Formats: sequence, structure tokens, C-alpha cells
Amino acid sequence: MLFNSLAFALFFPIVTIGYFLLHYRWRWSWLLVASCFFYMFFKPIYILILFFTIAIDYLAGIVIEQSSTQSKKKRWLILSIVANVGVLAVFKYYHFFNENLELLTGFAGIKFHLPYMELLLPVGLSFHTFQAMSYTVEVYRGRQKAERHLGIYALYVMFYPQLVAGPIERPQQLLHQFRAKHTFDYVQVSAGLQRMLWGLFKKMVIADRLSVYVDAVYNSPEQFSGWPLIWATIFFSIQIYCDFSGYCDIALGSANVMGFKLMENFRTPYFSATFREFWTRWHISLSAWFRDYVYIPLGGNREGPGRFIRNILITFALSGLWHGASWNFVVWGILHGLFIIAERLIHGDKAKRSIHRVFFTFLCVSFAWIFFRASTWQHAVYIAGHLFSFQSGIIGVPQISGLSFLISILIVILFILTEALSFSGKSGWIVRLFPNPGLFRYTMNALMVIAILMLGIFEEQTFIYFQF
Repeated sequence: MLFNSLAFALFFPIVTIGYFLLHYRWRWSWLLVASCFFYMFFKPIYILILFFTIAIDYLAGIVIEQSSTQSKKKRWLILSIVANVGVLAVFKYYHFFNENLELLTGFAGIKFHLPYMELLLPVGLSFHTFQAMSYTVEVYRGRQKAERHLGIYALYVMFYPQLVAGPIERPQQLLHQFRAKHTFDYVQVSAGLQRMLWGLFKKMVIADRLSVYVDAVYNSPEQFSGWPLIWATIFFSIQIYCDFSGYCDIALGSANVMGFKLMENFRTPYFSATFREFWTRWHISLSAWFRDYVYIPLGGNREGPGRFIRNILITFALSGLWHGASWNFVVWGILHGLFIIAERLIHGDKAKRSIHRVFFTFLCVSFAWIFFRASTWQHAVYIAGHLFSFQSGIIGVPQISGLSFLISILIVILFILTEALSFSGKSGWIVRLFPNPGLFRYTMNALMVIAILMLGIFEEQTFIYFQF
């Protein structure tokens, strides 16, 4: 079920009202049923995959906690990881592995490949798989008690606001909230609804409108050069940010309406002055996951520059592969790893903040997005090689009118100004300028609704990160 759909417009109030009407002891079951319905709206049969991993991880957590020997704990942790990674390997990476296996054996003069299987990637598989793995790892490390209530644990994995695109929550932050006695709080509900509205604005007005230009160029990049490729790449940087952070705003807002606190997944990442800072502001829950469960266990930066370079490249290559079964994503991840390595070797840990550093970081991040967005390796190489071959006009896309292009530019400028105020922490002064702050907020909310109705794309366009 998409957040920007009529179905969700009906689903959300029914689930929320039902949640507050029920006694708190039964609310977990209501949310679990609602979350199952939410997930089954995409493809019902794939909920069995969730049930399989939930059963394995639930049992593994209990056995790990009760085991008296470290070897037994490790065996059950490995079982849990193998089960989760195995599901990912089959549904997400089977065809990728098969294609590369056939290519490698072809070089040796052998024609070999695994049997073809018709597999559809379950929506949000990487997100709830990583959330499930974090649970068993935290139980193994002794940082989390094993959850004995199967329904509560299932809800931890399946909680509908963040089920298909995060944020990837740790058990310490979320599990206990399902037992809390949340009461209806007008201020909290109002704040949650406003955040959902902001998320819808970012998705429908900014991301989906920019996608019109981006898709026109990136779907047939060989027809363009110079400015169209530059605009499309910059627009995609804003599009993917507004698309993903817009989803997270709706997720956090809908959870907040019921009293749940989910972690922030974005903090104005495009105002980062370094690549290291960017990854503390972009997709924070995933960055923290790879830091805690991959980078640090590999040794982090504790064993000299050689090991640091190795660990960074492994971590970011895996991060790229997590995003998609394609070498384009791996290259995207490795590029970010190389950015961080170069930055550390040149500046150490003392890079000073300046406007030109922010601009440089944004340009490099935008360049890396080319490999993320391009549908093939050939397209990515063509775009990267023709960014500064100025043979097309300033707009360059025949089906995009000058007015539509101008609206896109104005939307981007307005959004950058909003982000700048948020980054500076001085956005509150705007409200204080008005004699009635409440009236100002209602006015801004009304303007966002009008903007959505007038400029929003109402075709049910999926969120970009749903494919991961």
C-alpha cells in the first residue's frame, strides 16, 4: 500500500482510530493485523517470507539468550543470519549471481548457469531483513533481552509505518514501545499529521514533478548531452532525497500520531561539508547499521590506513549491493568509499566547514547518483562522459515545456531555502514574526494542501526505495 494512495487515505484513519479505541493490552494485535493487511496489499503470498524469518529469528533470540555456551549462541546467530541472508540471496540476488556466473564461466569456454526462476522481489525485503538481523545480533551481544511474546516480536518486524522503507529500527528503541500505554494527545497528533503533510508535499510536488524531467532524460540519455544531463542529474539528487525523506516523514508522522517515536533518518544531508558528514545525515539508520555490524567488526580504522581503506571499501561496496543487484549500485557505493578515503588522507579529521566544501560535496554526491539512477552501465558511462558536452539547449527535452521546467527550478530553489533554514536551526524566527503563530501554521498547512492539489502528481507513483 502506497502512502500517496487513496487506499492509505482510508487505511490510516481507520487503524489510528481503532488503535485509540482499543484497550492498550490489545493494541499490539490490532497493529499486527493492520500491518499484515498493509503488506499483503502489494503481493499477499510474500507475507509467508516474513512469517518464515520471524519464526526463525524469534526462536533464535530465545535460544541465544538461554544458551550457556558461546559456541551454541554463535551457531544460532549464524542460523538466523543465514536464514535472513538466504532469503535475500534467493529473491534479490539470484539472477544477478546467475548472470555473473554465466559470464565468468563463458570466459573459460564453459557454458554454465543455474536454472532460471521467475522471482518478483518482495517490497522492502532489505529493510525488514536488516531490522530482523539487528535483533538477533543485539541479543547475542547481550544488549537486548529476547522477546518472549511472539506477537510483539512480529510487530517489531512488521510495524506498518516503517515496514517497507525504514527507518531500520534497533530493538532497544522500538520493542518496548509496543507495551506502552499511549494516550490521545492533541499536540502529538497535530504534529504527526503536519509531518505527514510535509512528507506528501515532498513526494507529490517535488519528487514526482522532478521525476518527469529526470525520467525523460535518463530513460534515453544518448539523445542528450550537456545541460539536459546536468539538470537531470541535479534534479535526481533532489528527487531521491525528497522521495525517500518524504516517505520517512510520513512514516514518522503516522507513528507519532499513535504515540510511537521512530528515529530520524535524514538531517539536511546536502548541507554536509564532508562525505563523512553526509553519511551521518543521509539514511542514518542504514549508515549506523553498516557501521555497527560491518565496519567496526572488520576493525574500523583501528589497525592502520591499509586496513581502514579495505574496511571502508568493503562496507560501501556491500552498501551499494544492498541497494540493488547491479554493478551500477556497487560502483555507486565504491565511489562514496573512495570519496571518504581521499578526504581522510588529504584532510584527516579536521576539514573545516565552508560554502565551497558544501558545494563540492554536493557535486560529488550528485555525480555518484548517476550510477545509482542509470538503468544500465552503458547509460551511466555515457551520461558521465557527456555532462560537459554542450550540444543540447538549456532545457533540451522536447516534451518538457519551458513553463514546466521553470516550475521545477522554482520548486528546487524553494526547497533549498527551506532546507537552509532547517540546517541553520533558525526557522523558528519565521513563526515568531507573526502575531498568531497558530494561524501562521494553519496557513502554511493550507498552502501545502493547495500546492499538492495544484502541482502534485496524483498517479500512484511508488517510492524509489520500495524496490530495495
